[in-house]
Amino acid sequence: MNMVYDVIIIGSGPAGLAAAIYAQRAELNCIVIEKNVISGGQIINTYEVDNYPGTPGISGFDLSTKFREHCEKLNTKFITGEVTDFRLDNEIKVITLDDGNEYRSKTVVIATGGQPRRLGVEGEDKFSGLGVSYCATCDGAFFKNKTVAVVGGGDVAVEDAIFLSRLCEKVYIIHRRDQFRAAKSSVNKLMALENVTILWDSVVEKINGTETVESLDIKNVKTGEISNVEVAGVFIAVGYIPNSHIFNKIVATDEYGYIIAGENCETNVPGVFAAGDIRTKELRQIITAASDGANAITAVEKYLNNN
Repeated sequence: MNMVYDVIIIGSGPAGLAAAIYAQRAELNCIVIEKNVISGGQIINTYEVDNYPGTPGISGFDLSTKFREHCEKLNTKFITGEVTDFRLDNEIKVITLDDGNEYRSKTVVIATGGQPRRLGVEGEDKFSGLGVSYCATCDGAFFKNKTVAVVGGGDVAVEDAIFLSRLCEKVYIIHRRDQFRAAKSSVNKLMALENVTILWDSVVEKINGTETVESLDIKNVKTGEISNVEVAGVFIAVGYIPNSHIFNKIVATDEYGYIIAGENCETNVPGVFAAGDIRTKELRQIITAASDGANAITAVEKYLNNN
């Protein structure tokens, strides 16, 4: 436990695993700390991934397995545990896990990702990946010429509905209020679409189906009336929760909790980098997470060379 690593990578989603590959190839002495025994982050719950180059139609679990196998081929060292404490503001960073063990390193890459905010309604867990999606750009193509729903009223929900309207026969957008919070320009585009129907003042009460999503029970919050809408899929866009809360007392975050870092993944703390869905960025997908992992280790190398 007295060893000082070149880099500790926290998280084993696409960003963390890509960082591990680049660190091993750069011959940096590194370890990956993962909370769960199975690597992959959110993608292990994705039924099918069709937008990662070279792997059309692969399941999220199989893609994450390939990432992990690549790391193991390079003899990456994995440690399972949850970070409970840390000291990042010194030259040597110290990470403490829930088993009490401490690990020391010259640099740290935070790649703990995040999670979509859930509705918490019946059927959501059952049909996750089977018609329930949290990423329209990831899964929209699977619903071509079908009827789908988008839940939410912010920028992401409106943009998702516009995107899906180009693929799907019909799109419902379900919003609990009577006006959108999205940018006016996006709302204007949405309102002009003939195959989009807006259900104002409404919330999803239940997601129905047998093997996949077949319909939604929708409640009007003003009248209390319950209606049923037949859909093949539902895209939930009610927010995203970055897993940054343990670090935000020392590492700067924006108003939504994302760690502030640019394309080089550097944070406000020297020697600490943020990669993947946890950092401030426009697009959060597998491919951008993996590229963050590469950028983070490139920045780590420069930091080590200069210090």
